[in-house]
Amino acid sequence: MEELLRLEHLNVEYKVRDGYLSAVNDVSLFLNRGEVLAIVGESGCGKSTIAHAIMRLLPMHNERITGKILFEGQDLTQFTDKQMTAVRGKEIGMIFQNPLDSLNPVYRAGRQVEEGIMLDDKSFQQARTETRDLFAEVKMPDPEKQMQRFPHELSGGMRQRVMIAMMLARYPKLLIADEPTTALDVTIEAQIMDILLRLKAERNTSILLITHNFGIVAETADRIAVMYAGQMVEQGTVFEIFDHPLHPYTRLLMRALPSQPKSAGRLQTIDGSVPRLTEIHGGCRFANRCPLAKEKCTQEMPPVRTADGTHTYSCFCGEEESAWQNL
Repeated sequence: MEELLRLEHLNVEYKVRDGYLSAVNDVSLFLNRGEVLAIVGESGCGKSTIAHAIMRLLPMHNERITGKILFEGQDLTQFTDKQMTAVRGKEIGMIFQNPLDSLNPVYRAGRQVEEGIMLDDKSFQQARTETRDLFAEVKMPDPEKQMQRFPHELSGGMRQRVMIAMMLARYPKLLIADEPTTALDVTIEAQIMDILLRLKAERNTSILLITHNFGIVAETADRIAVMYAGQMVEQGTVFEIFDHPLHPYTRLLMRALPSQPKSAGRLQTIDGSVPRLTEIHGGCRFANRCPLAKEKCTQEMPPVRTADGTHTYSCFCGEEESAWQNL
């Protein structure tokens, strides 16, 4: 498969009073054309920071980015603001986490999609026709009527459909979906994911899906990247991660999923808490919660081990070690 996006040793740090705070640490991953890659992890682990770094939309502009963000072989970290403006929307689209905050409250829904289409030198009438077609494509009932509504007049699922239509209006090669089903009920959630997968199949669009919902991941993703406290701890295909997780965090996370009936008792939890980024001084960031942690885990970054060609994990504990049997 042809590669579309690659992150190489990406670091994102925010300037604070006494220096820099590491939000994303040494992250490397790739995404092929027509593929769905899901980045999963707890809230605050750096998933959205990666998405905003790719789009060069990090808040407050007090960040320091090192490493490479290669899109079709070009390093986006070296692009000027003008060059990134040409990339956003046209080459890379993004569905933001809260559609109500992302839509302009004083413009009608249809107008907000039409504006993006007219950036490609199309007439208002062309933009209007394409917007109506897009609204129908994302399963908006009565597209003409919905185009005339303001965002506050639409339900959460409708607003998310408007965002999807807006991001697909210019046929981007990469679509970043940051928690696209947050605050939606399960029925609407399934509909939104069906729309994304159908559009991926019809347009060969690559999707970078950011979520903490393993149910969505199991049904939609081709590959999974597991993050913890700003670090990428494991990557592999959906079958590799679900059938044979190798990193202690991934294994414990899988055991915490609600896969048993209620009569089985309480869900398993992971002892301890995520370390504060201001308190991290090197080593594996999961070490303070890991039942297999050794002294060097707190002092050195663990190596990236390869279980096979596509399955990698970062841990000092090899797959063959007997300690794994205790997890």
